[in-house]
This record gives sequence, structure tokens and C-alpha cells, in this order.
Amino acid sequence: MDTHGRVTGQRRGRGAAAVEFALVLPLLCLLLFGIVSYGYMLSFRQAISQASAEGARAAAVAPSATSTTDRLARAEQAVNSGLGTYGVSCSGGALRRSGQTVGTCSISAPQACTASAVAGSRCVKVTLNYQYRSHSLLPSFPGLGVVLPDNLNYGSEAEVS
Repeated sequence: MDTHGRVTGQRRGRGAAAVEFALVLPLLCLLLFGIVSYGYMLSFRQAISQASAEGARAAAVAPSATSTTDRLARAEQAVNSGLGTYGVSCSGGALRRSGQTVGTCSISAPQACTASAVAGSRCVKVTLNYQYRSHSLLPSFPGLGVVLPDNLNYGSEAEVS
């Protein structure tokens, strides 16, 4: 202020910058949390895809004398290994996280392959479905639900050797 009680130009500029920052900050936070949330979801999506493929492969490459029960256990163990870093596990046909059911997991016994060129071949199928919108891995931030998927669903099939 000068001697007559008026605000000088420098103080007025600081006040305007504070107001502008207050207006832009929510948009910057939304953008930052959006990038982090979307990146983490993509990482988890890749883990589900990989866990599905590894589960099918683990059951398919088991020695031929392996029982169906042991094949299914190997597949489930491979799926759990792939999703363990996210705190997600497959057990009894359900995906669980912190003791809560968050989706489904299906591991089939060897059966006819859906797209095999060799007649009579048998395949193990693993399907994982995670309800991402209702059970996000990160805390939700208002407005991000628009860009995140409802479900992450992956299936893999591997021919039994």
C-alpha cells in the first residue's frame, strides 16, 4: 500500500496469481491422478492377461501322467503367482482381494480346443474377470470413473502336451 491506502501493482499481481493457481490446481490434480490411476490399471490389465496365459501354460505342460486335479492346482498356483503382487488371488472360482470377492476365475479341465488345427487335441482354458470399477486397486478420485473400465476380462487356452 502506498501512503494513501491503495494497493500497489505488485501486491495486486500476487493476489491474481494466487486466485489463478486456486482455479487451475483441481485440474492439475485431476490430470495427475488420472495419469497415475490409468497407468496402474494398464499394469494390472497386463498382469491379468499374463496370469491367464501362465495358468493355462502351467496346466498344459504338466507331465501326461498328471491328474486333472493336479493340473488345475498348477494352473491356479500360476495365476496366483502372477496376481500376487496386486494382492489378488484365485480360489474356488473367485478372484479375491483382501478377503473380498472381486471377480471370477475359471480353470477348465482338458477339453476340446476351440481353435485347434489338430483334430482331437485337448486344451486347458483359463478365464479371469476382475470387476475393476467396483474394486479399483487405487483409491478413487472424483471424475476418474469415466476413463477406467468396468471389467477386465481375459482368457487363455493352451494345448495339453
